[in-house]
Amino acid sequence: MTADSGFTDLYYSATDGLKLHAAVYGEGLRHTTPVVCLPGLSRNARDFHELALYLSRREERPRKVVVFDYRGRGLSAYDRAWKNYNVVVEADDVVAGLVAAGVEKGHFIGTSRGGLIIHRLGSVRPTAIRSVVLNDIGPAIEGEGLAQIRSYLEQAPKPRDMAEAVAIQKAAHGAAFPALSDADWTRFADAIYREQKGRPVADFDPALLKVVKGFDLDKPIPVIWHLFEALRGMPMLVVRGGNSKLLSAATLAEMANRHPDCQTITVEGQGHPPMLETGDLPQALAAFFDKAEA
Repeated sequence: MTADSGFTDLYYSATDGLKLHAAVYGEGLRHTTPVVCLPGLSRNARDFHELALYLSRREERPRKVVVFDYRGRGLSAYDRAWKNYNVVVEADDVVAGLVAAGVEKGHFIGTSRGGLIIHRLGSVRPTAIRSVVLNDIGPAIEGEGLAQIRSYLEQAPKPRDMAEAVAIQKAAHGAAFPALSDADWTRFADAIYREQKGRPVADFDPALLKVVKGFDLDKPIPVIWHLFEALRGMPMLVVRGGNSKLLSAATLAEMANRHPDCQTITVEGQGHPPMLETGDLPQALAAFFDKAEA
């Protein structure tokens, strides 16, 4: 894409040579700390488009924003070795992308899977993180939410056109997201699907479903409080969907209790994960970054 769309495309190589993609908004902005956005498991850079436009174009303290497509998602190449679709490899890819984008330190936003990657980065590259926004994710996740994600990805119908794609998303997630408008649902679907042979298809490598099928919900889900500890020195904002089944209210409270500088927002009428461009969330995130940088 060109700057007319609000961003430019950055292509770079992972350490194993795979060609990866990121969208860069406000590329010429140098006087503020940039924002780095990391999407969810099967999602891509388009999830952050409206938020990135807002952060890069606001009149006061606009910021460069770098939004990553993980390997096998969006415009990044698919990996023939599907087991490389894991948090460790994807965190390494983000580190390579930060170098390619010229970002030495940034404010990080991680939605779901992206938040887990931030936990990993906190242990291997803490100097790159100025502040952290975790969108509906924490060091302890609920099995019910994980089962919901697996069920949806495995059973999602294949739409014939975008109108049907929107209807499918509303049917699957509408009960958890009563606050969304028709425009929100259209944006939601546009971020999920790409066109292939005249029909919308999910914009990720189908092999990613092998990762999802590997979720063993009969075993206790590992917690990563030890990695959360590495983030205690960075200002943190945790956003939770009021209807989320992945991040519990109890875990949210425990995160705030353990972290000396942790703010929390609960978004009523939304589930997992809240759409960060809705309501007053863009303004809240911008104010958080400004304060963290002050």
